[in-house]
Amino acid sequence: MLFSRTSIGVEINPAGIAFALLGGSSTTPRLERLSYGALPPGCLRVSLRETNILDPQVFSDALRNTYNLLLHNGTRLSVTLPDTVGRIMMLDVEGRFKSRAEALDIIRWKLKKNIPFEIADTHLDYQQLGVRENGDMSLMVALVSRAVINQYEELLVSAGFAPARIDFNSFNLYRAFENRLALQDDVTLITFYDSTLSIMCFADGKLEFHRVKELSGSRGVDSRIYMEINSSLKVYHERFPEHSNVHVACVAPPDVGQEFCDMVADATGGEPSLLEVKSMVRPSDSAPADQEALFPFTSAIGAALRSL
Repeated sequence: MLFSRTSIGVEINPAGIAFALLGGSSTTPRLERLSYGALPPGCLRVSLRETNILDPQVFSDALRNTYNLLLHNGTRLSVTLPDTVGRIMMLDVEGRFKSRAEALDIIRWKLKKNIPFEIADTHLDYQQLGVRENGDMSLMVALVSRAVINQYEELLVSAGFAPARIDFNSFNLYRAFENRLALQDDVTLITFYDSTLSIMCFADGKLEFHRVKELSGSRGVDSRIYMEINSSLKVYHERFPEHSNVHVACVAPPDVGQEFCDMVADATGGEPSLLEVKSMVRPSDSAPADQEALFPFTSAIGAALRSL
């Protein structure tokens, strides 16, 4: 146990701050502890262009106090934020890049009409997913305002933390279940988490489609959700008619989990499986084991897995 490896994930959203401390390995993770601290209304407001944290002192105090509940002395964090803090785009680009700098310049040029903030104020990153039959490169591009991401980083550092990675919830929800989802080359993951619907479609193990919709006020099983799933999958199948939804997985709050799966089944014509984070981690004596208690920490657990 002296050399046991641990990892901390933290989810930050307007309602509060959720920490997850993991040990073990990425294939057999052990949940050591969880902690949660509520944020007062008006402390944090998600925005694409404006700084999100409106009361930095209250935020920093809540961050430290919640972290202290972990009873842990590591300060390296994997951070997960609401998807609506930034934008994720799927992009095909002709030819090959000579360098990363050239790649970023070409991507900025192609997206200049679609970027929701000034190009000079944009932090942009990309990942090459594959090469199409016509030679085009398939890319996943992440965009976020520099002012927005810098504020999170600066406040985390000033509170004594080292934010090693900052990511979006939809990717950390996938990461929480990656060991199971990776067993299928073709899979569609549909999640409803923190009032946000996310649809991720993978083909041959690669992400082909990603769509996120914030739907405040929805329980996750109303007509708005159903219509958004239908329209999103229609766009996906028009873009990739050769792909199908053979394997569909769902993540949803425990109180509507089965209803959500039934609705997804109607929309996809398949038999989706409900994923529960309780089956993905082994709890220590200091951590809960039931799905209702664990669900609000799903994204933080996924973030922690990234560094385990």
